[in-house]
Amino acid sequence: MNPGRRVAVGVAIVVALTLFGSAGYMLIERMSFIDSLFMTVITITTVGYEEVKPLDTAGRVFTMAIIFVGVGTAYYVLAAVTEAVVGGQLREFMGKSAMNRKIQQLEGHVIVCGYGRFGRVVSEELKRDRHTVVVIEQNPALEPELIRADFYYLIGSALDAELLEHAGVRTAGDIVVATASDPDNVFISLTVRSMNPKIRIHARAESDAGLRHLELAGADRVLSSYQYSAYRIAAAIARPSVVDFLSLVLPGRGEDVSLEEVTIGKDSQLVARTIGEIETSSPRLRVIGLKRGPDPISIVPDASTAIEGGDLLVVIGSRASLERLAEAAQNRPAR
Repeated sequence: MNPGRRVAVGVAIVVALTLFGSAGYMLIERMSFIDSLFMTVITITTVGYEEVKPLDTAGRVFTMAIIFVGVGTAYYVLAAVTEAVVGGQLREFMGKSAMNRKIQQLEGHVIVCGYGRFGRVVSEELKRDRHTVVVIEQNPALEPELIRADFYYLIGSALDAELLEHAGVRTAGDIVVATASDPDNVFISLTVRSMNPKIRIHARAESDAGLRHLELAGADRVLSSYQYSAYRIAAAIARPSVVDFLSLVLPGRGEDVSLEEVTIGKDSQLVARTIGEIETSSPRLRVIGLKRGPDPISIVPDASTAIEGGDLLVVIGSRASLERLAEAAQNRPAR
């Protein structure tokens, strides 16, 4: 039985025992209701005040019975209350301490600043793609939701450099700055860049000025949510089939076909093979983009292009083919 239910049961027993004891004293000792209630309360609580009046044999036997039952019940309620209050707080404290220790050990994770509508979607999508996410949220009312979603989280303002430190900003791979305030997002981006020059900063902007300021603050990618939504609606009207197709191949969304990026390892068995050879050996798979070093991404690269270690391929195909390609991209050739 959980502590809350134990408290409720104990209180109900105490109330019933108090009413029973009061009725007993009224019948046995002919006391008034107030005197009977007083006698019952001091008996159950073992306070030991002077009796209202001397008790006869029946009254003394009844009092002893009330003491045996009442004292045990009182201790039961006290233990339940202690467990519910102290035990619950202790479990909460221990749980948060364990989570904070795990956060300090993370590397290459993603920090999401702000768990509003925008940040919630980002966090859920990243989790769907098996990224480790640490959420920083200022509103403590959202803590139960973060617990249910099973995210690592910290309650506080991302404007606080110490909180960013606790979130593991120095070892994180990416950070999403997703608060609803452009000035806050700019300040957070500046702070993060000074703490970790290598981290990739993805920021949300609410205005054109916010876009410019975030770029100046060192954000790697800046997204204006209202602009993107407007472009998406316009595209859905002008090119509905294209939008439907893109929705199907978004990573983690399509049932069978997906669009993914694959990084070729330095010692991968795919090195020196051509794009045409990779496509021929993998059913239902096409390479639609190639990113090599600092060069711009090449769309639909030539089939004769040889793969090099460190190349990033943008690939569309069946999930099974994509999984085999990702595995081959990191495995060394057999000897």
